[in-house]
Amino acid sequence: MIAAIFFRAILSWVNPNPYSPLVRALDQITEPILGPLRRIIPRIGMIDITPMIAIFILIAIQRAVAGL
Repeated sequence: MIAAIFFRAILSWVNPNPYSPLVRALDQITEPILGPLRRIIPRIGMIDITPMIAIFILIAIQRAVAGL
């Protein structure tokens, strides 16, 4: 999931074809976590920081589960 969020963020810089199978797959995988975060976290100018926050949240969850 972290890799998918990372690749989606990188692809957003190059304005990919939204109908590409890769782009559609990344959207389907990552939107369940990024969509709700976007409703809570505002953009900073033109910068969307939700992918970075989502990655931090996922890492924290992984560490919490690994600690159990």
